[in-house]
Amino acid sequence: MIINWWQGLFYSFILVAVIQVLYYLVFFTRLAFYQTKQKNITQTHPVSVIICARDEAANLTKNLPGALVQKYSTSHEVIVVDDNSLDESKYILEALQKKYRQLQVVELKQEAKFIAGKKYPLTVGIKTARHEVVLLTDADCVPVSENWIQKMQAGYGQETEIVLGYGAHYKENGLLNKLVRWETFHTALQYLSYACAGMAYMGVGRNLSYKKSVFYRHKGFASHNHIASGDDDLFINTAATKKNTEIVIDKEAFTFTDSPGTWKQWIRQKTRHFSTGRLYRSSHKFLLGLYAFTHFAFYPLFITCMIFFDWKIVLAIFSVRFLLQSLVFYRTMSKLDEKDLFPWFLLFDVWMFFYYLIFSVATVRKPPKTWN
Repeated sequence: MIINWWQGLFYSFILVAVIQVLYYLVFFTRLAFYQTKQKNITQTHPVSVIICARDEAANLTKNLPGALVQKYSTSHEVIVVDDNSLDESKYILEALQKKYRQLQVVELKQEAKFIAGKKYPLTVGIKTARHEVVLLTDADCVPVSENWIQKMQAGYGQETEIVLGYGAHYKENGLLNKLVRWETFHTALQYLSYACAGMAYMGVGRNLSYKKSVFYRHKGFASHNHIASGDDDLFINTAATKKNTEIVIDKEAFTFTDSPGTWKQWIRQKTRHFSTGRLYRSSHKFLLGLYAFTHFAFYPLFITCMIFFDWKIVLAIFSVRFLLQSLVFYRTMSKLDEKDLFPWFLLFDVWMFFYYLIFSVATVRKPPKTWN
């Protein structure tokens, strides 16, 4: 009876390893070997950049000029929705308006009842936008280059309505910064790979573009106005289709932001983001859940089987996944300018066991009602 029980663990390890390998082969290699599509006809679109800010005076001073000095020949505007700020944001924006005529400011002086988070100010910004293509980022983000608008709008094709970008964190010293950047990379590996497979399930508001028409067609954020988060991932989960979504991973199209300064801040931030996952489409929840479960179970089963079974067989199975991971991570980290994380990837992959334990409660918690 004991032998059969341990054999069951071994077969479970094989099953988990096979599922993990399939995720890498079916999904993640799509991003690892992604090549920008060549277009017979190129077109530049007028673009409205939209940034929502509440009490972000310091970030507006630091980051907003990056969006205002873009090299973009076609018409564009930068709209900042000042959401009931109590700090010096108003005066900073007034000073910047005198220097940059493309800056438009929408000042909100009342809270929106029954609409949580930044969905109301973002909706106001989209309705204010003069152009069909809107490009979203946050007040604490800055474009990595002066070609950000150009590179992101270049993702639009004839059928494209949504363009997903990458929002990175500044490289800093310390373990927390590396873990935050690893988690950001690992999340991007998934949502960008799924988009390449025609199954886009989320985007990040730090670097996201879509057309106003798709926003209106899906009635904006009406289906999830009651929760603070989801203005990026839940909307994309609703609006994205196999044909209307593209990705842009040109290094000049990234945005950067500071990583959380403390573990408490990071845990609070990730808990807020995880709380929206339970509202994804059933197919997305199944695929993401299966990947997370097998990822979580892989190392405990590996260690157990190394002790109680022929370690050579177990190690061979581990090596197949490891080699495939090495290939995928190296190529994707190179594409997303995170290659300094590559020597650490095995350690971080083991860390994901504890990551899932820490944040699993967030998938069933009631989402918070604030966004800032």
